[in-house]
Amino acid sequence: MTSTPDHLTTANCGSELAAALERQRAYFNDNNHPTLAQRRAKLDALQQAIISHKDAITQAVAQDFGKRSALDTQIADIAPSLHLLKYCNKNLSRWMTPVRRKPGISLSPAKLRVHYQPLGVIGIIVPWNFPIGLALSPLITAIAAGNTAMLKMSEFTPATNQVIKELLAQAFASDQVAVVEGDVEVASRFSKLAFDHLIFTGSTEVGKHIMRAAAENLTPVTLELGGKSPTVIAPDFDITDAVERIAFSKSLNAGQVCVAPDYILLPKQKVSAFISAYKHYFNTLYPLGIHSEDYTSVVNNRQYQRLKSVIEDAKQHGAVVHTVTEQALDDINHRMTPHLIEQVSDEMQVMQQELFGPVLPIIPYEDIQQAHAFISARPRPLALYLMSFDESVQRFFIEHSHSGGMCINDSLVHVAAEDAPFGGIGPSGMGHYHGIEGFKTLSHAKTVLTRGKTNYTKMLHPPHNTWFKKCLAKVLNA
Repeated sequence: MTSTPDHLTTANCGSELAAALERQRAYFNDNNHPTLAQRRAKLDALQQAIISHKDAITQAVAQDFGKRSALDTQIADIAPSLHLLKYCNKNLSRWMTPVRRKPGISLSPAKLRVHYQPLGVIGIIVPWNFPIGLALSPLITAIAAGNTAMLKMSEFTPATNQVIKELLAQAFASDQVAVVEGDVEVASRFSKLAFDHLIFTGSTEVGKHIMRAAAENLTPVTLELGGKSPTVIAPDFDITDAVERIAFSKSLNAGQVCVAPDYILLPKQKVSAFISAYKHYFNTLYPLGIHSEDYTSVVNNRQYQRLKSVIEDAKQHGAVVHTVTEQALDDINHRMTPHLIEQVSDEMQVMQQELFGPVLPIIPYEDIQQAHAFISARPRPLALYLMSFDESVQRFFIEHSHSGGMCINDSLVHVAAEDAPFGGIGPSGMGHYHGIEGFKTLSHAKTVLTRGKTNYTKMLHPPHNTWFKKCLAKVLNA
C-alpha cells in the first residue's frame, strides 16, 4: 500500500492533487456505505499501525522539534488517538443506527427516520504542533463516519510525516487514505480541492484563507483555530494551588498548544505571589531547567525568533519580564523556558497575538466583574479557564462568557474528553469534532419519510371546496 507522492512541486502539485482526489472519489463511489464491520476493521487496522509505530513516532517528533519530551508525545499525541479509536469502536453501532423522528399529525401515518451517511472525501490540514494527534484524531472520525481522507502534513515536521506515511500505508490503500507533503503553495492548492468536507487546524489568519478557498467549491469547513485563551484566578482561590493547575498546561509542548493558557487575570495584590510560586513550581517540575529532558524545544528557529521578538517588544513598551530559570534562552537549540510578563498594555504584541509558546502575560484586576469585562471586550477564545470554588462565580462565567470550551479548576485537559464536542467560536473556529458531534460533522443527516400502500397525500389533492377538505383544513390548522 502506498500514499500519494511525497513532495509536490509548484509546477505539478495541482494536477497531482486533483488526480489523488479523483482516486479517492472513485473508491468512495464504489464503497459509499461501508458496513459496521468494515468500518471497525479499518479502525482496528489503524490501531495496530499506531501501536507498531509508537517508538518511531516519539523519535520522529523529537527529531523535528530538536528536543521533544517523550511524555509530551505520549500524552498529547499517541494516547488520545488510541483512546479515540476505542471510543469510536464502542459507540459506532449506535451512531450508525437510523434515528426515529415524529412526522407530526400533518404527515401521519408515516415512518420518519434520519440516516447518517458518509460525506465522501475529507480533506485534513494538519498543523506542526501536534502532528500525530491532530492528523489521527480527525482521520479516526472520518473513517468511523465511513469516509475516505487526504491529509496535508506540515512542511515543518518532515521526519514525523515520513512515519505518518508508513503508518497509514500499513493500514490503508492510498485511495482510502492519502498523505500529501509540501510547502505553502501545496497547502493553498490542497484547500482549493472540491472535498466533501475540509478540516483545518491552525491560526485564525490562515483559517480565513482556508475558508475563502473552500467557498469556491461550497466545501463545508471545520476550523480549529485558537486565539488568546484567558485564565481567571478568582479571589477565593489559593495562588499556589492555581499555579500547580496552570504551569504544567503552559509547559506542555513548551506552550505550543492552541488551548494553552495565553494570559492570566488575577487579583492585583496577588501578582508577586503568583510569580514567586510559578518560579518555584516550574523548577520543581523541571529541575534541570532549560536542559531538562522532560521539556520540549520551540519547534524551529522561525518560531523561536518570533517569541523573542514578542518579548523584546513588550520590554520596549515598558513591560517587566520575569524568567523562571537562571538560563531562559538557548539560541542554538531554540529552547526557551517561561517568561512571565507584567505591566502589559494593549499596544504590545504580547496582547495582540496568540502567543503559542512559553510566554505568559499577567494582568491584575480590582474585582471579578472587571476580569469578566476584560475578556468580553476581546475576540472569543478557544478556551477559558476559571480557578474558583465559589459556585456563584462558576455559574456567572458559565452563563455570561463565550468561549469554545471551558475548564473550571484545571486547564487544557478538557480537550481529552472524547464524549464531548471540541471546537471554537467566532475567530477561534467553527464546527466541532470529538464525540458524536464529530461523527455527525462528517456525516450527512438524510431525512427519509416512508409511506405504506395507502396514498394518504391524495387527501390533499384538489378540489378543496368539499366538506371533507374544509374539515381537514380545520384539523391541520388547529
